[in-house]
Amino acid sequence: MQDSTRLSTPASVHHSLVAGVCLCAALLAGGAHAWEGLVEKQVFEMDEYTTRGGETIAPLTVGWEAYGTLNEARDNAILITHFFSGTSQAAGRYAEDGPVGYWDSIIGPGKPLNTDEYYIIASDTLVNLNAHDPNVITTGPASIRPETGEPWGMDFPVVTIGDFVDVQKALLESQGIEQLHAVMGASMGAQQAYEWASSYPDRVERLIPVIGAGETDPWLLATLGAWAAPIRVDANWNDGDYYAGEPPMDGLREALKLVTLNANHWQWANETFDRSWADEDADPTRDLHARYAIEQTLDDIAAARAKLADANHLLYLVRANQAFTAGHGESLEAGLTDIEAPTLILYSEDDLVFVPPSVRRTADLIAADGTPVELIPLAGNRGHLDGVVSIDQAGEALSDFLSK
Repeated sequence: MQDSTRLSTPASVHHSLVAGVCLCAALLAGGAHAWEGLVEKQVFEMDEYTTRGGETIAPLTVGWEAYGTLNEARDNAILITHFFSGTSQAAGRYAEDGPVGYWDSIIGPGKPLNTDEYYIIASDTLVNLNAHDPNVITTGPASIRPETGEPWGMDFPVVTIGDFVDVQKALLESQGIEQLHAVMGASMGAQQAYEWASSYPDRVERLIPVIGAGETDPWLLATLGAWAAPIRVDANWNDGDYYAGEPPMDGLREALKLVTLNANHWQWANETFDRSWADEDADPTRDLHARYAIEQTLDDIAAARAKLADANHLLYLVRANQAFTAGHGESLEAGLTDIEAPTLILYSEDDLVFVPPSVRRTADLIAADGTPVELIPLAGNRGHLDGVVSIDQAGEALSDFLSK
């Protein structure tokens, strides 16, 4: 007989784990229209873009959305930069019955990121993981290359966190935004936020990195490599040339299972599950094909996420994250010294992705030349994901910081 009653169903855990998502162009110059919780994905296009590595992507397209209204002075913009598996949907819904964005608890009228006061803007990154999500617009390996009429595949240039930032900069400039009231992002979004403040210190007035450090340390380098490995060993990956055939779905599902597991914490696993079997009639101690409930739940989540994702896009994201050092210069110290914006860092002491010592070192290096830095921990049992699901704990701190 299996162990005691399972504590959470795959559906409820899936909703919790995946929680970590516009105004018309005519409204951008101002007006009295308030954000009402429904958002529309907009499109930003560039005829061509030259990467920091000197290669050309032509054309380039990313999706974006906004909450609130850009004022006449165009100086009330807060940029939200998203995490590894995220999209531009930081808040609101695309439809009345649709899911809300991952930071909806802090973005909206009267909330810490008050849309009655600020214009909150977010964009899908290049090589967004969710390339097959109808609400995601992104250029990457799965995109059609005009010269060939075929997907780019592995011919797509290697891109960096700096490239994500430079595309965002072009997006903002297309709306006449030269100065950011703040830039804020979680995890890979924190990397982008650091990069913004390091590369363009005169454009960022406040910096709010969440669950992220100024450099990818060796632990995270290896973790990211482990995320990529299942795809690389899937025979259908075919060195990235799979768009005319069967995609490497087995490898992609296993990769996304690792992403989900590593983004959580053992406390969450032990408090959410017991040792229940996935099937009450299939005893894992007697059948190698039988599963435990936590295994089946992670498999179910990965399978759902894989339907919207692209394997090559995951590999490109892994490399962008691995390559990251703030400022992309000769040293982390130099990149963080370039940051002049007052900084509020939110982090988790139980983070298994961006470990606390790396976050604290980042804070120390930013503060070394007198830049104001505040470091605030988020409590919870989710580890890294507390930066998404527990963000409302920092509501008062965010409101105070943004008003200074």
